[in-house]
Amino acid sequence: MSASRTIICLLRNDLRIHDNEVFHFAQKNADHIVPLYCFDPRHYMGTHKYNLPKTGPFRLRFLLDSVRDLRNTLVNKGSNLVIRCGKPEKVVADLIQQLGSVSAVAFHQEVTSEELTVEKGVKDVCTRMKVQVHTCWGSTLYHRDDLPFQHISRLPDVYTQFRKEVESKSRVRPELPALERLKPLPLGLQEGNIPTAADLQQTGNYRTTKRIHIHRKNDKKCVLSEPLNDPRSAFPCTGGESQALRRLQHYFWDTDAVAAYKETRNGLVGVDYSTKFAPWLAMGCISPRYIYHQICRYEKERTANQSTYWVIFELLWRDYFKFVALKFGNRLFHLKGLQDKTIPWKTDMKLFNAWKEGRTGVPFVDANMRELAMTGFMSNRGRQNVASFLTKDLGLDWRMGAECFEYLLVDHDVCSNYGNWLYSAGIGNDPRENRKFNMIKQGRDYDSNGDYVRLWIPELQKIRGGDVHTPWTLSNATLSHAEVVLGETYPAPLVVAPEWGRHVGKKQGGSGSYPRGRQGPSHTPKQHRDRGVDFYFSRSKNL
Repeated sequence: MSASRTIICLLRNDLRIHDNEVFHFAQKNADHIVPLYCFDPRHYMGTHKYNLPKTGPFRLRFLLDSVRDLRNTLVNKGSNLVIRCGKPEKVVADLIQQLGSVSAVAFHQEVTSEELTVEKGVKDVCTRMKVQVHTCWGSTLYHRDDLPFQHISRLPDVYTQFRKEVESKSRVRPELPALERLKPLPLGLQEGNIPTAADLQQTGNYRTTKRIHIHRKNDKKCVLSEPLNDPRSAFPCTGGESQALRRLQHYFWDTDAVAAYKETRNGLVGVDYSTKFAPWLAMGCISPRYIYHQICRYEKERTANQSTYWVIFELLWRDYFKFVALKFGNRLFHLKGLQDKTIPWKTDMKLFNAWKEGRTGVPFVDANMRELAMTGFMSNRGRQNVASFLTKDLGLDWRMGAECFEYLLVDHDVCSNYGNWLYSAGIGNDPRENRKFNMIKQGRDYDSNGDYVRLWIPELQKIRGGDVHTPWTLSNATLSHAEVVLGETYPAPLVVAPEWGRHVGKKQGGSGSYPRGRQGPSHTPKQHRDRGVDFYFSRSKNL
């Protein structure tokens, strides 16, 4: 192997070329660059508390797409993506020994314990083998070093205070341009094959997957799962930087959908009711700074309004959860949460499985959970509601929900997921106590005609209008006409909260029929356009 300087770029949640400081450092300081991605076996084991699969089939497919796309991009720039299956710290040690010319290992820093364990392992290897370590920060809109707080311990415990401080005292750094060419791989280094779901022994037990029977070397039959494409999906997208940039081009410049984001973001059906950037952000296929600077350009060239600002507002929430994790560490995962509050949570697996599989008998909850199980995606509105139902109506351990989301969400981000679940459980960064969503009011507010529920719960398709949200209140004659038998064709509700009764039979949001133009069925009724704000700022304890 060559004795020239070689830098290993260890990639994790930064699967992109644009705005990637790791590549810029390597290009400046090396003769050969090794872009490296490791399929860490720890990512395909069980979750910490309830041993659910850690990486579900939809996210794995999205990851494989993203890795494949990055490899193609690197090849076009004179490089390649080196793929290995194994723990990064072990793979890095093997490459340092094999190449004999590695001068540095560069990577982006993360904030939660499993990722920090990897970083410590890599640093220990490099110290032992006398190789430099170069770390970067690139996962947030605002750089950690630019926060207007003397120390991360001074981070405000309320989002609004954080937002106001950052917006008034900090600035977003310029994005780094995508390099036109990259230094080549060391001569003779094998790039390695991208594994399949079968190679990673990815299994699943959802209706969302087709079953594949294979025989391994020991002749034991193994049933594996590949995700199916559901035509109803609100996220029928593929992974990768190329697709992320196309999505932004479509949502900003081709359709101007971003100019109506604040009005449509509480939608439930369709691709364009929200940006859908989250899955690409979670894997680092698109940079939050890139989105920010595109928004700034859009505001100069097209229009600046509350909708364009609201995209930045949501990126700031993502930043906040990342910095909260940096401040509180593993308390993000503790039963008592950030407030160290004791709540007598239940761990009833029968109730949990009914929730997970969309069999609670509460249609708005079930429709959202079925969408998640069958597509890997759920709207922000849906996530707030199903989380509130699990923690406040069923009283189940919030970690059951968080780990289920970790398994199933295509856009799982550890800080945002666990931070949001702490909110829902009332033990996170929430200035209000006892916040609880009213499932019937929410369903009638955001799915007033019941189109979303009927889309995902076909057994209720013959119940007309908003009555589909409360089938247990309908007459026997109405249920019979709709061919619904509670407890047989569709479950009776696991629980009926007393406050639901105030909204049974009410007509909400007009007729609930919206023009099927660009906004389509995802259009949010005018009187509910700002309800997302309620989740964070309302004094109401029953939304």
